[in-house]
Amino acid sequence: MQRIIFGEDHDAFRASAKEYCDRSLVPRMEQFLEEKTIDRAAWLEAGKQGFLGLDVPEEYGGSSVGDYRFNAVFAEEVSKVSASLSSCFGIHFDCAAPYLVDLGTEEQKQRWLPRFCSGELIAAIGMTEPSGGSDLAALKTTAKKTDGGWVLNGSKTFITNGDMADLVITAARTDPAKGAKGITLFAVEAGMDGFARGRKLDKVGQTESGTSELFFEDVFVPDENVLGEVDRGFIHMMERLAQERVGAAVSNIAHAVQILDETIEYVKSRKAFGQSVGSFQYNKFLLAELVTKAEVTQAYVDNAIVAHDEDRLSAVDAAKAKWWSAHVQNEILDACVQLHGGYGYMNEYRVARAWRDARVTKIWAGSNEIMKELIGRDLGL
Repeated sequence: MQRIIFGEDHDAFRASAKEYCDRSLVPRMEQFLEEKTIDRAAWLEAGKQGFLGLDVPEEYGGSSVGDYRFNAVFAEEVSKVSASLSSCFGIHFDCAAPYLVDLGTEEQKQRWLPRFCSGELIAAIGMTEPSGGSDLAALKTTAKKTDGGWVLNGSKTFITNGDMADLVITAARTDPAKGAKGITLFAVEAGMDGFARGRKLDKVGQTESGTSELFFEDVFVPDENVLGEVDRGFIHMMERLAQERVGAAVSNIAHAVQILDETIEYVKSRKAFGQSVGSFQYNKFLLAELVTKAEVTQAYVDNAIVAHDEDRLSAVDAAKAKWWSAHVQNEILDACVQLHGGYGYMNEYRVARAWRDARVTKIWAGSNEIMKELIGRDLGL
């Protein structure tokens, strides 16, 4: 079914995004896999092309397009190359940007955003902790007030871009007595005394993304690095989760559809018992089901994109888009592996990598179980 949410400007932007991917990402995928990270050159080129500052006002180096559909287009094109790349760039330009733009002071914006847009400064978000998972209100990292700033102690884990981030938006507990209402956000910068990166985590999939642990040992963070209001960090995070979740949904379905399209071409050419694998009725029916599920899911996600662009996407609808797209993505990719037969289990085939990479989408940005809990509560249950 033809998608109807994009216009000529979006199509032109998509062509530019695809060109960037084809020129700067695709030829270097083996390098990224080997090094388990995306190097600075790829970030700088993305910044040069204007892809990292879509939500940032022009006076700070961005383009301030004011249209979330452009974010979706870039996320889709990168997702077609690799889910890992989409997660790394997405955390930066789609998740971190709203925190800096919406909550940052004028001085903070001038200090960070120009380099954020150029790719010279890479951002990460430090929320998840070893014992917390999806329960952001239970975080244990603390920040105690001192003269001129705060002293942070604690740790974070599963942090995308954590291996190379220059600025980490870090959630810490500033008033233990207030529970969720006693959390504050801090911009922790690389090089601060006591701030250390742990090992680069050995993940099942998404090898190219530099995911790591972060440690804070008596890290002094000056008052001018407090992001937003003191003790309102949890609210700040909740207000921006809808964008993170719709962004995840955009990437999930784009990633799945790309591999599904490649699989359809594969089963047309792959022969067994004297005919193409795709011509067997079971496989034909299976692919008909998968294509239909993909298109129906895409229609819902497109509706969520437009709703978010018009500032009317609810947290519950964002949760629906996130969990369902992750579910369908994994169902599609598991079937694609099966349709490739033994080759689908070989790392040299994109379908195998995609299958591994997708598994985490049912866990991060709030696990699918948490998404269903939110939806269930909204039903009055």
